[in-house]
Amino acid sequence: MKPDNVTDTPGLWDQGNGSQKAAEFSAHAPLAERMRPRNLQEFIGQEHLLGEGRILRTMIEADNLSSLIFWGPPGCGKTTLAHIIAAETRMRFVFFSAILSGVKEIREIFREAEAFATRGHRTLLFVDEIHRFNKAQQDAFLPYVEKGVVTIIGATTENPSFEVIAPLLSRCRVLTLQQLEQTTILGILKQALSDSIRGLGKLELEATDEALVFLSDQADGDARKALNTLEVAAGLAGASSGGIRNGTVITIEIVQEALQKKALLYDKGGEEHYNVISAFIKSLRGSDPDAALYWLARMLEAGEDPLFILRRMIILASEDIGNADPRALQVAVSALQAFQMIGMPEGRITLGQAVTYLATAPKSNASYVGINSALAEVRKSGALPVPLHIRNAPTKLMKELGYGKGYQYAHDYDDGYAGQECLPEKLAGRRFYEPQGHGYEKNIIERMDWLKKRKGRPS
Repeated sequence: MKPDNVTDTPGLWDQGNGSQKAAEFSAHAPLAERMRPRNLQEFIGQEHLLGEGRILRTMIEADNLSSLIFWGPPGCGKTTLAHIIAAETRMRFVFFSAILSGVKEIREIFREAEAFATRGHRTLLFVDEIHRFNKAQQDAFLPYVEKGVVTIIGATTENPSFEVIAPLLSRCRVLTLQQLEQTTILGILKQALSDSIRGLGKLELEATDEALVFLSDQADGDARKALNTLEVAAGLAGASSGGIRNGTVITIEIVQEALQKKALLYDKGGEEHYNVISAFIKSLRGSDPDAALYWLARMLEAGEDPLFILRRMIILASEDIGNADPRALQVAVSALQAFQMIGMPEGRITLGQAVTYLATAPKSNASYVGINSALAEVRKSGALPVPLHIRNAPTKLMKELGYGKGYQYAHDYDDGYAGQECLPEKLAGRRFYEPQGHGYEKNIIERMDWLKKRKGRPS
C-alpha cells in the first residue's frame, strides 16, 4: 500500500487518466503550482545546465539520465526540473518527501520499482530535501541505485558534501542550480499575468512596471515566492476596487502590502545596490565608522540580505586589514556565525559591533597583494617541480628516488627554524608577501628580518 506522502505520477501507459487528474488539481492550486513549466521549452533559467550542449540537456535529449543531486536555493526549479525530466524521458515519476518518510516507505517504493522494471518501465524517484535523511535512511538507497532499479534525483538546499553520505554521492552527479536572476523572475511574473489558462490573464489584470520590478527584486531569486506574492497582490487589488474587473491595476503600494515591506531607493539588482555597498566597503577601508554605520543602516532598512553584507565584511577583513590586525577576520566570521544563531532584529547589534571594529582597525592589503602576486607567478611559470627534499616519500621506491632526502625538520633546530628553501629552484629567494608595517605587521616585519638573518646559519 502506498504511503500517503508519496505521489506516484502514472506513466505513459496510463497518461490520460493521470493528466486529467493533474488538470483538475491545478485549477485550485496556488499560482506558483499552476504556472510550473511543463517542458524544457517553458522552463526559464539554469542555462549553465540546460543550454544547448550543456550537461543536463544532453542527458535528457539522449534519454541517458544518471542519478543526480540538485543543489540550489528555494524556488530555483529543482522540483520542476525533475517533473520535466520524467516526462521528457518517459519515466514513471515518484515524488518522495524526506520530511515525512522513513526507511519502511523507501523499501516499499523500491519493491514497486522492481516490479515495474520487470515490465520494462523505468522509475524516476524524486527525493525532496534529501539532506533531511539520516545516514541509515540514505544507506537504504545504495543497492537500488547501484543496480539501476531506480534513477534518483535528490533535491537539497544544503551543501551535499556535508549532508549526503559519501557512498551515495559517489553514485550521483551533483548539479548546482543557481538563484534565479531578477530579470528571469520579472519574465515569469509577466507570463503569469498574461496566461489566460493557468495564470491570471483571464482576470484581465494590469500591473505597473514599477510594481513588477519591485516584486521581482524582493523575491530574492525565488520564483515560487514571487508568483504567490503576485497572487496575493491580485486579491488585494480586487478587494480595493470592489472586485477584480477590467482595468484593475496592481500598483507598487499593493505589492508592498502583499510583501509587508516598503520600498526605499535601493534596487538590489540595480545601480543603487552597487553604489551603497561600494560606499559601505570604502567607508570601512577608509576607517570611517560613522559612515560605515550609516550605509549599513541604509542597506538593512531597504531589506538587503544581512548575510550578503557579512560575507563582504569577511572579504574586507582579509583584503584590507589582513595581518595588520589578525583578529579582524575572527571578528567578521564570529559576527556571521552569531547572526545565523540570533537573526534580526537583534542581529543588527552584532553587525554594528563588527562594523565599528573593522572600520577602526589598522589597515594592510599585503596579504591580498601577496596571493595575487603568487597566482600571477604560477600562471606565468606553470607547474614548476617540487624540490625533492620537501616531497612526500610514503614508499620505498620514492625514497630511493630521493624524495624527502635532505629535508630539515624545523623542530630539530634552535628556535624551531631550519632556514631551508621551500620554493622551486627557479624561484628561490622570491618574495610575495611584503608586510607594510601597520598594526601587528610591525611584529611580522621584525620576525621576517630575524628569519632572514638566521637563514643559512648553522644550528
